[in-house]
Amino acid sequence: MINKYITATILAVASTGTINAQYVRPVPKLVVNITIDQLRSDYIEAFIPYYKEGGLKKLLRNGAVYTNAQYMFSPIDRASAIASVSTGTSPSSNGITGFKWLNKNTLIPVDCVEDNNYDGIFTNEGSSPKNIATTTINDELKIATDGEAIVYSIALDRDAAVIGGGHAADGALWFNKDNKCWCSSKYYFKKAPNWLESYNLLYANNFTDENINANITNVALECVNSCNMGIDDIPDMLSVTYSVKVPVKKINKQQIQNTYIQLDRELEKLISKIENKVGINNVLFVITSTGYCDEKEVNYEKYRIPSGTFYINRTANLLNMYLGAIYGQDKYIESCFYNQIFLNLRQIELKRININELLSRAQSFLIQNSGIKNVFTSKNLLLYGDNDDSKLHNWYNPDNCGDLIIEVSPGWKLLNEDTKQQYISKENALPFPVIFYGTGIKHEENTTPITIDRIAPTIAKIIRIRAPNACSASPLY
Repeated sequence: MINKYITATILAVASTGTINAQYVRPVPKLVVNITIDQLRSDYIEAFIPYYKEGGLKKLLRNGAVYTNAQYMFSPIDRASAIASVSTGTSPSSNGITGFKWLNKNTLIPVDCVEDNNYDGIFTNEGSSPKNIATTTINDELKIATDGEAIVYSIALDRDAAVIGGGHAADGALWFNKDNKCWCSSKYYFKKAPNWLESYNLLYANNFTDENINANITNVALECVNSCNMGIDDIPDMLSVTYSVKVPVKKINKQQIQNTYIQLDRELEKLISKIENKVGINNVLFVITSTGYCDEKEVNYEKYRIPSGTFYINRTANLLNMYLGAIYGQDKYIESCFYNQIFLNLRQIELKRININELLSRAQSFLIQNSGIKNVFTSKNLLLYGDNDDSKLHNWYNPDNCGDLIIEVSPGWKLLNEDTKQQYISKENALPFPVIFYGTGIKHEENTTPITIDRIAPTIAKIIRIRAPNACSASPLY
């Protein structure tokens, strides 16, 4: 299908007699879509003197580099970030609001890729991409090629691998830290591919926390070689998730420097090996970040900076008492999950209480509490959404999110004493790039702000397929 389209395009240009004056961008045989968890531009720049020539330096010098990228929603974590890169849209549409969310029926937190309908391969975890509500760029490639494209996703963690692969991937692989082997799900395979079994027997026991990215590189290259990716004119897709995450307890300049130097070595190895196999003019690399970063907890009081602790469980109990005083004693609050409060909608409906009125009263009560910057109701986020709350509006999905969303003041800690969930609120932007390097890409550095939902449609344009079905963003070029 794609070959016929390319041929038709060339013939059409030739028939006008202007083929020499027009540039027809070649279609890569392999797209390597790399997301690097917690990558930061400032750290990339800080350690440039330590990089080799074939890794980050090569990407920055030869690629199309967009230096001011950002996510169009908040909050962000690894799962929601990778889902948005793959789908070209926000959690409000693709359904992946985070690594975990509260199941509204059971009130139990669930993993975003958990699916007990499919047994694990070399793991006890059942997994599938069923919760991704839209197509991904990988899915669209499978559709466009009538299933002939080879599509794999590889990551250290299950959520990154499964979400990076999408619905139609040939396989998603992640690392089982307990068994020291690469694993998958029967959603993709009836049994483990022979090459994966062999790889586990030969190499996986060498895994240590110090060579996480090296392990990812090696299995990615084994996948490309064993699955014959990039050898014909039908584009294939490999999604890879690296990490520069440093455990919070170990965060220091030297540890961060070592992590970025190791990443550079692995990028150099991955790029050089794939270019040698597929051909330097036949592969496209796309690199970006998950757009957030774990940091050490700061004692703001020590520096006389406004801060405090907001106890969401206590506040929810007070809210229930307040609503009971108005509507009669009852259980109006079902549960809390991080900064979200879930209402007992069934009981509220049985009591024939106007839900919009109750939400408004709850919002007015909550906003008076110390440490709260703002409170949003499900109605606010579903119907209105303006410049002030557009990022939260883009994140909110009614299937996975609470009825009241609390925005804690910057510097304040949100703590749930019942579940031990906690985080410190911060709104400072994290600088990170988007880089396109490879087939038909000319070097440029662009400082204009862009959002990551434009990655998927750009890839789609380059390989001449449709963008994901909920993606309305325009290509970058």
